[in-house]
Amino acid sequence: MDTTAVPLLPAPRFEGSEAAAAFIARVQEFIRDELQPLAREHGITHESGAPRALLEQVWKRSHALGFYGVTLPRSLGGAGFSLADHVQIKEAIYASGSPFAAHVLGELTGPPRVGALAAKATPDQMERFILPVAHAEKAICFAITEPDAGSDAGALQTRARREGDEWVLDGTKRFISGSPFCDFAVIIASTSEDPATRETTAFFVERDRAGFRIDAGYKTMAGQSHTANIVLEGCRIPAANQIGERGRGLALALGRITVNRVLHCPAMLGLARLALEDALAHAVRRRQFGQPIGAFQAVQHMLADMATELAAARALMLGVARTIDAGGEARAEASMAKLFCSETAFRIADRAVQVHGGEGIVQGSRVEFLFRLLRMYRVLTGTSEIQRNTIARELLGASVR
Repeated sequence: MDTTAVPLLPAPRFEGSEAAAAFIARVQEFIRDELQPLAREHGITHESGAPRALLEQVWKRSHALGFYGVTLPRSLGGAGFSLADHVQIKEAIYASGSPFAAHVLGELTGPPRVGALAAKATPDQMERFILPVAHAEKAICFAITEPDAGSDAGALQTRARREGDEWVLDGTKRFISGSPFCDFAVIIASTSEDPATRETTAFFVERDRAGFRIDAGYKTMAGQSHTANIVLEGCRIPAANQIGERGRGLALALGRITVNRVLHCPAMLGLARLALEDALAHAVRRRQFGQPIGAFQAVQHMLADMATELAAARALMLGVARTIDAGGEARAEASMAKLFCSETAFRIADRAVQVHGGEGIVQGSRVEFLFRLLRMYRVLTGTSEIQRNTIARELLGASVR
């Protein structure tokens, strides 16, 4: 084994509150001392995934330590962190390399999925849906995307028709993150009686209801198994499961889209940091022509570009977060951040593969996995092209609307 000392990539400069810095230190300790050994014990990797029972163990332990509901409103036990604090917390979690990263704060199926719904939930819905998720007792997913309704979220084919004191839902939701291990889903469906009229409404739908089926017959290109389809066939739910006003489903779902676009950036940048760290380590360890490949200018330039672009993307992310914290609209800026961070993170992963050479294209190497995962982020949560559309519309204003 090569025991050459490997230089560590300096930690990114922390630019948040003292409370957030203390939170990061505690969550890093949790990942290092509990989650990493748990992953090794059960053979859990990013690609293999974890069974529901093990995820429940992570959710409940994270909740007990005060991490799981940190993003909730203060009234539900949230910490009240600024967005700038939040993105740096999330960046640190993903930069740990833990396959449980998406579960520490409950991003995939936990509190971040219901925080924005709390203001619209009835007391009954708070008891049946919101609080069980907040307390790590139940898991939830958010289902908008369909086979023919992706970027055009308003073109939903899933239908909900009112029959007395019930709604009956029919349709298919596609590529729904967290659905394989959800207990219930937030379903956005068309409630218009006229197919030419767009009217969408949101519903809580329990997984154990007749006519609700999870179709998990595929994996993404990153090999992950936390995405599936939801098929609804005559699924009856009580009228009390309707969330908010009829016809306000998409508005409810997209009400925090600006913030959510920014909140996807730290995951990408944390993963990109891993790719850069691996590239640096390989550049020192791998020797060719009698010297480390890091001595070659071609490799040095790739590493320099990776570090520079990572710093630039991070600065953009933090700048947009601060603008939103100050009350700014930042619709275009949030799309800029999502666009630039996703494209930059993938370029960093691509160069990391190049630095690794043959080792970088072998399945099982981390940079090969990161290459595939970060390629997906250019599509997930709004493609790069959709972000460009949003930016251009904001720049051009009403003149092209």
